[in-house]
Parts: sequence; structure tokens; C-alpha cells
Amino acid sequence: MGLIESLRGGAQPLRLDALSEADVPFRTGHFLAYAPKDFHRIAFVDWGDKDARRVVVCVHGLSRQGRDFDPLAYALARMGYRVVCPDLPGRGLSGWLRDPELYALPQYASDMAALIAHLGISEPIDWIGTSLGGLTGMVLASAQDAPIRRMVINDIGPFLPWAPVRHIGDRLRDAPRLHHNLASGESRLRIVLGAFGALTDEHWRHLARHSFFPEPTGGWRPHYDPAIGQAFRPGRVYSVSMWRDWDAITCPVLLLRGAQSDLLLPETADEMMRRGPRTYRVEIPGCGHAPALLDPDQIRVITDWMGPAS
Repeated sequence: MGLIESLRGGAQPLRLDALSEADVPFRTGHFLAYAPKDFHRIAFVDWGDKDARRVVVCVHGLSRQGRDFDPLAYALARMGYRVVCPDLPGRGLSGWLRDPELYALPQYASDMAALIAHLGISEPIDWIGTSLGGLTGMVLASAQDAPIRRMVINDIGPFLPWAPVRHIGDRLRDAPRLHHNLASGESRLRIVLGAFGALTDEHWRHLARHSFFPEPTGGWRPHYDPAIGQAFRPGRVYSVSMWRDWDAITCPVLLLRGAQSDLLLPETADEMMRRGPRTYRVEIPGCGHAPALLDPDQIRVITDWMGPAS
């Protein structure tokens, strides 16, 4: 049974490249957000009933973009949620920042707070964040009067050891700036994102389709601003501790951990269970950093924990 067939309970299979034609509303949108001396575009995909009471915001990892969440967003929208999947600045269809030093958590949190305000919703939201998206959610959820009802954090925690952070930065800075064709870009993704788990060819095609943009002069470039890697220059990478943010969070959390993850260490996950918010933990087999959330079983972990929109 294919991915979308499984999500629909055995109905006629629906291709990932046809999700926008699915039986739930699908929209794209954008707004202007502010950085010092700069307004920039924040783009997003918006699934489900625009007037739904329950809204989920899904935020991607460092070098990814919002279309990674298409199958999960589709499943949640069919459960009655409105699901908004933004591209962080410098990624996807969002604008690039003029000052690359601003590619950091304070700006991401500010932009996502602006997104919540732009949506014009009165009820607290649910948050699903992979890696950097999880850290951004932690920053927002730790603030006083945070409008976050509950969170899913995918393979990230309040302590990041420097070695895997350095590896991520090296991989990002060393990435080719141009591929001759989309197939070459997909081959690169299969190597650098191998820790995502055992994805199908359809999954890889879907990721590649939204990870590279055609250049007018030929070739395909990665969707992100290469300057997002400047924060990982030699001498600027160190272990990160955000325990103060974690301890300030009061909403319930579903913590997903790739069983082979080197970024969310087992001892960090253990400590997250002992302190901070009430947390339910699930280990995802066959994955490192980070589970792709494309597989039906991974999606089901989230949908079962969240339940139907009410």
C-alpha cells in the first residue's frame, strides 16, 4: 500500500506530486516580516479549512523548507486542522536576509511570531518543529503567555554537542551551488540526508522537487541562501545549551528521537523527560537526525498523539 493510500485508509492512491489536488483545501501565501533595516518575504503553504478552530504550524530544519511536511499536513488537515507550513527566511520561497548574521534563532522566532499574528487566529496553536524548527518552537513556547497549546519536537533538544553541529555546518558550506539537472540534486540529497531513514523513490523525488530551483542560465540551485551557513564558520561552532528555555515551557510535548541520532543524544532526551514540560517520548527506528516524517508510521505517531481537531 502506498503512502497516501495508507493515510486515506485504503482509498485510491494519491501521488505526492498531486497533493495540491487532494480532498482538502490547499493554498499558498506570504507576508512581509521585519529584520533590522530590512523587510523580507515569509512564504507559507496553508492546508485545510481556513476557519478551522485548531491551527498547527509546522517548521522545518536548517536547510529544508515547508513542503517537507506535505504528507503530514495533508493527514492533519483531513482530521480537521488548519496546517500552516512556512519557509524560514533564506529558504524555499521566502526572501533572503541582507545581513547573514541575522540567520539565527532570534530572527526565526520573531518571524514565526509574525506569522502567528498574520494568521489572525484567536486560539492557541499547536507546533510541530523538526530540528531548527523545534528550537524555534522552544524559544517561543518558553516565553510568557506563549500562544502554543502543545508541541511536537522532532529530534532536537536543549543541548547540542558541538561535533555534530560542526558536521552539519561543514556539509552545508561544502554543498554544490549548482547541479546540472534535478537528478543530480536528488542524488546529493540521498547522500546528505541519508539519516532521514529508508525513504521511497517517491519521497526522494518529492524532496528534490522542492529543494532545487531552475536557473535561467541552466542548472538547478539549492533552494536556500548559501549565507545560512556562515554561522557555522570555523571558530564559531560550539556546544549549545538551552535548558533555561526548556525548563520554562509549560505546554505538553511529544518528543521524537531518531534511534541513531547524534544530535539529540539519549542522555539529553532522558534529561528532557526528567525536567521541564510534561513530555511523551517516542524513538523512531532506522533514523538518525532527523526522521523525515514522510512515512505513514511516523505520521501516525503524531496524529495519534494529537487526535482529531476539536
